[in-house]
Amino acid sequence: MQIIVNIDVMLARRKMSSGELAQKVGITPANLSVLKTGKAKAVRFSTLAALCSALDCQPGDILEFREDADT
Repeated sequence: MQIIVNIDVMLARRKMSSGELAQKVGITPANLSVLKTGKAKAVRFSTLAALCSALDCQPGDILEFREDADT
């Protein structure tokens, strides 16, 4: 099982750049990149809330759960 991060999808839907999102959320572009690539081990609820506010979406629009293909 894995958690898929769909920030890129939401950025495209909102026609927003990563730099603009990072600025609105108050995180560095490098930290946003870690989130976008799925390499983050955790995300603070305050950061998730800020992402949802900036992207005008719900947490489920950003995070997705998928079962492994071999199970």
